[in-house]
Amino acid sequence: MQAIASLLSRLMIATIFLMSAVGNKIPKFNDVAGYMASEGVPVPKAALAGAIVFLIVGSLSVIAGFKVRFGAGLLLVFLVLATYCFHDFWNFQGQEQQMQMIQFMKNLSLMGTMVFLMANGAGAMSMDSRLPTHSSH
Repeated sequence: MQAIASLLSRLMIATIFLMSAVGNKIPKFNDVAGYMASEGVPVPKAALAGAIVFLIVGSLSVIAGFKVRFGAGLLLVFLVLATYCFHDFWNFQGQEQQMQMIQFMKNLSLMGTMVFLMANGAGAMSMDSRLPTHSSH
């Protein structure tokens, strides 16, 4: 049961990142880059290409449980930058501030999830659990 729960949780955690890349950022690349430019992101097309790589590599790493600490680290970097740049609730008022704070808090919880994966690893039913452990000599 623990093995299946571990695999399912990694799949559920990573789905939002993978779908964000393949369902939104890639097919709407120019629109997303334009939005990023309007928010003051420097070299938005290059930044977006980097974000897509982080999202895809990070999410596939988490799903497979392969080098999950690295993959979760990529997703953590993405989350920190995206949250700061696009969910800056402190720059808004009223309803928009509340909406941005909700997105900020959602991303904060996902950041905690990435830190948890980095601290604890992939768990059972992962490629990492099948790799030999290296002891330091």
